[in-house]
Amino acid sequence: MNFGFSDEQDTIRETLSRMLGDHATLEVAHNRLDGAEGFDTATWSALADGGWLGLAMSEAEGGSGMGAVELAILAEEIGRCLAAVPYLPVLCMAVPALQSAGTQGQRTSLLPGIAKGRTIIATALAEGGGLAPDTVSAKVVQDRLSGQKAPVTFGAEATHALVAATDEEDTPRLYLADLSASGVTIGALDPIDRTRPAARIDFDNAPVELLPGSDPAAIQRMLDGAAVLAAFEQIGLAERALALTTAYAGERHAFGRPIGGFQAVKHRLADMFAKIELARSNAFFGAWALASGDSRLPEAAAVARLTALDAVQFTTEESIQLHGGIGFTWAADPHLFLRRGWQLKAELGPADMWRERLLGHLATPLRAAS
Repeated sequence: MNFGFSDEQDTIRETLSRMLGDHATLEVAHNRLDGAEGFDTATWSALADGGWLGLAMSEAEGGSGMGAVELAILAEEIGRCLAAVPYLPVLCMAVPALQSAGTQGQRTSLLPGIAKGRTIIATALAEGGGLAPDTVSAKVVQDRLSGQKAPVTFGAEATHALVAATDEEDTPRLYLADLSASGVTIGALDPIDRTRPAARIDFDNAPVELLPGSDPAAIQRMLDGAAVLAAFEQIGLAERALALTTAYAGERHAFGRPIGGFQAVKHRLADMFAKIELARSNAFFGAWALASGDSRLPEAAAVARLTALDAVQFTTEESIQLHGGIGFTWAADPHLFLRRGWQLKAELGPADMWRERLLGHLATPLRAAS
């Protein structure tokens, strides 16, 4: 089993790194955090112009016919530069859901627009502190949706929403909602990371369209795939935080020498590196399981999610500590990475939720054997 990247995939990474490095700088992230507009439309347009938004779509759908591994590369580079773009809800959740559970008409009408950057589909899975398919109170009756979803990342910037709601038989399903339709009210929220703006969306008898192949298992598969790809985004941001901290430790002097020369600081940097590499190895396995359709995807996704959460939390918190007094200031960079890590944790659920899912999957064969 080869977890290495091909020459073509390495070229993709290098090209993405250069392009995102030109557009999604940390200065841009600071500006987005300070301003009212969190969505970096210039970077999103650059990704569309370069064909990156259609990576995992077929050529007929307006894409380049690649897959999960290439999406993972894109996720890691987005995390590394903290790009304020709706990569996770659109490319990692909405697109796979349309491809696996949507109709041909839904794919034809929406996927080319996504590839061109014109159509943005937010994923409205959260409500009441829970996450679908475990927590769903929004209801659809005769193709009309009522309920509230919050937080919905990039909800105010989206053209459509992929909504988890129960059908008339109380089964959680996925529905497409045009956010410009009647019965839809969107209110902005104030997330911990304003470079990933969030909204509350209220549906009052709003028209929706069912993805006929969706059910609780399909929702869970979508979340598993998103967890794997989000792990790569988390690894990218943790690695960038480590690089910035290492550089600072070589520049900051105390007692006449760089603080990076002190053994205690070296050990903390080494611990950061070790957690990132553990998360990376688990994310690689998750990407392989996702790309190959392996039956172990639920376990691989949960482990990738858990180790990435641990790596990001530890690395970003240590980064602030090792930057000393300046690390706590608004003008410094470390809090940008801490905020993004917390926001990614909130979007797909906390560690406890994924730990329970992992244990549940591991226990299933034991129950069957008994």
